[in-house]
Amino acid sequence: MTDRPRRRRGWWSSVRARTTLAATAVVAVALTAAGLTVLAVLRHNLVESASLQAETTARDVATQLAASTDLTRLKLPDADSQPVQVVSADRLVLAADDDLRGQPPMADFGPYSASREDEDDQDDEVDDDQDEKDGEDGEDEPPTATTKDPTATEVMFGDVRLTVDGGEPSPFRVAAVAATTAGGQPVTVYAGVSLDTADSAVADARQAMLIGLPPLLAVVAGVTWLVTRRALRPVESIRSELAEIMEDGDLSRRVPESASRDEIARLASTTNATLAALEASAERQRRFIADAAHELRSPIASLRTQLEVAQAHPHLLELDGVIGDTVRLEHLAADLLLLARLDAGEQPRADRVDLAALVRDELAHRVGDRITVDTVLPNDPVVVTGSRLQLARLLGNLVDNAQRHAATTVRVCLHHTGDRTTVLDVADDGPGVPEADRTRIFQRFVRLDDARSRDEGGAGLGLAIVRDVIERHGGDIRVTDGIDRGARFVVTLPTVDV
Repeated sequence: MTDRPRRRRGWWSSVRARTTLAATAVVAVALTAAGLTVLAVLRHNLVESASLQAETTARDVATQLAASTDLTRLKLPDADSQPVQVVSADRLVLAADDDLRGQPPMADFGPYSASREDEDDQDDEVDDDQDEKDGEDGEDEPPTATTKDPTATEVMFGDVRLTVDGGEPSPFRVAAVAATTAGGQPVTVYAGVSLDTADSAVADARQAMLIGLPPLLAVVAGVTWLVTRRALRPVESIRSELAEIMEDGDLSRRVPESASRDEIARLASTTNATLAALEASAERQRRFIADAAHELRSPIASLRTQLEVAQAHPHLLELDGVIGDTVRLEHLAADLLLLARLDAGEQPRADRVDLAALVRDELAHRVGDRITVDTVLPNDPVVVTGSRLQLARLLGNLVDNAQRHAATTVRVCLHHTGDRTTVLDVADDGPGVPEADRTRIFQRFVRLDDARSRDEGGAGLGLAIVRDVIERHGGDIRVTDGIDRGARFVVTLPTVDV
């Protein structure tokens, strides 16, 4: 069976490449949006400038009309730069530059651009009002021309396309202002300003932006690529060091840590902490295997010796010794299996267990023990959540340990503390546990010197199992002074409502 070929990674699969692409894309979008905004603002300002110029020209012509200047004597600007027309209410061009005199009105908006029907209606209303006024006064009065201040007249703006000097139609900004001739005729003054300059300026600015955008994006991409490479260099050092550690299996090595306090430094610190935990775990595993092999070697060697003697001299076989070594092997194998399951992260069952009933049942089965166990138990149920088998094993190991070291008395007490916790303590009147060893005795294969001499087959796993079971059930354990300076193991477990 051939190995599957490794898939080649493209350049885009690296964090550096993706970061560079993302940064370049973001900058491109931002610059495009900013450029469009600048172009819009630029064109708006240029159009507003053209509108102001057209308005000024229109009001200047309207001021001349207000000063009773004859239509033929108006001073009009050159039609090429600023076309001007004076248009009557019935849309006739009354005055304009020679190039625009024969053309229709340059715009169809203004104060007098309403339909003829609307104008007729307005004229009828004016006539009716005039007739009523004449009737009241009793005599006819000639109409008087109303004059308007050209500087206060409302101005209207619009964009149109005009043909000047026979060229191509071009855009113009046109202002329309109402005025009145010397004869009292209402007219509209149209003044336009070419938008070619504005369009040309916007086009030049857009062209400059388009030319400058690619080099700017290239600079952004290059800077991002270099900065990202420098930022990720410590990560590559961590990766390469971890690869070497995985290759040679030396968990004592550590990845380099930078002096900075950034995320990469914290990553290196966490990686080293993980390596330290793995190293400690591997050391515990090696020590556990060595101790287990040592503990298994003794009963196995004893069994082999007894069986070899029995094979040669059947009448010398001691069944009690063989059975004792077999029971010791059985207990040791069971302890090792339970510790292996606990180390693998096996969670206890979520059964509701009455601790008071469990203590009564387990102690009732202990018939023929060297020391009788005294109990102080509540009458009401004490319910905890967990595995009945593991809790029974916990109690059995604590009682076995107390009986192994007690002189005359072993006592088991169970009571509530009032804060949804239950305390189980097992006390004896033995030699006790020195304060310096009250934490160490929960380690695996640890036996104190005086306990080793009194040990009847114990391998130093009972209290380690007790600690692990209690931790899996959310409790804790501590060692204090017991009866007559003996040992007292206090177990605290969370309870549930009955």
